[in-house]
Amino acid sequence: MARGRSTFRQRDVTAALKAAHAAGCGVRRLVIDREGRIVIETTDGTTGQPPIEEQRNEWDEAK
Repeated sequence: MARGRSTFRQRDVTAALKAAHAAGCGVRRLVIDREGRIVIETTDGTTGQPPIEEQRNEWDEAK
């Protein structure tokens, strides 16, 4: 049985880690979900993503 298509590549992980290092962040943990989204948890506890309440767009307020 053939494997499914890869959702991420090694170079994606390498680029994410290099970017975190270039930003001066220590990496505590790296998580890749089934869709291929890469989340890096830094040593200061941030994930590089804004909190949920800050992830709003103009359609959240549309009536």
